[in-house]
Amino acid sequence: MKNPKKKLVTVTLLTALSGAAIYVLNKAISATAVMKNLLSSEEKSCYEWQFGNIFYTKQGSGSPILLIHDLQCGSSGYEWKQIAPVLAKDHTVYCIDLLGCGRSDKPQITYTNFLYVQLITNFIRQIIGCPTDVIASGLSASFAVTACNNTPEYFRKLMLINPEDLAKLNQIPGKRSKFLKGLIELPLVGTLLYNIITSRSNTELLFTEKYYYNPFHRNSSDVDAYYESAHLGNGNGKYLLASLKGNFVNLNISHALKHVDNSIFIVGGAKEDGIEETIALYTSLNTSIEAELIPKSKHLPQLETPEALLEKIHIFF
Repeated sequence: MKNPKKKLVTVTLLTALSGAAIYVLNKAISATAVMKNLLSSEEKSCYEWQFGNIFYTKQGSGSPILLIHDLQCGSSGYEWKQIAPVLAKDHTVYCIDLLGCGRSDKPQITYTNFLYVQLITNFIRQIIGCPTDVIASGLSASFAVTACNNTPEYFRKLMLINPEDLAKLNQIPGKRSKFLKGLIELPLVGTLLYNIITSRSNTELLFTEKYYYNPFHRNSSDVDAYYESAHLGNGNGKYLLASLKGNFVNLNISHALKHVDNSIFIVGGAKEDGIEETIALYTSLNTSIEAELIPKSKHLPQLETPEALLEKIHIFF
């Protein structure tokens, strides 16, 4: 029988080597994922917020419009690359990277709905400085609705693009989701898991199965930009993913929807899963909400069918 001490030394050595290998792999992924530098921007500013620096761009002149991207690990202001320049012909267009996303800071915190509500409110008050029209996509639509309900004086009209299903927003942290959050936040294994989930192949799969109706509309630049966005910050995007998987970013917005007095217009991709049911629920809570669907589009009409979306935007604003 082998000496127990030798077994312990062997196990310890293997564990150390495995940890070192994972560390090197994580560092290599973080470095190579951002080499193309697709998210660089000449027109950029930094809002020094209390929880971290917020990257944003400002272009054009006229009444202000704030563009808020969906809240996913690969999301950023890149989402609006075909929308912002056109709107800037008639408006002052602000486009931000939310905390934990893209070129903004990615602190090691728990991300919540209220955190983003506070960010949006503070940004409008301190940077824009006057009531603002807002276009928000996906999960971020819930932040815009809540912020508008809390401080309606800072908002004008709201456009929500494929807002999150209310049933999903009602999901709260439980044992399973908290376990997932803790797992993803682990120093080495959690970072490796994050890198696997946000790999380029999985990012490409998101465009094919969720983001775009027509997979042939997908191009490598969009995939690379989302892949780069997820890996800026040396893997710290995992803390946002942990909060998303842990359901810490969800919030029941039914009360806010009922009481918001601002004009709300919902635009949905006609092929987005469950969008008609989602719109029906939103409009049942607030009958003044208007809604339309864009044919042959799914979750990101701002990238897949920008001309059709711009038509809706020009009519509403």
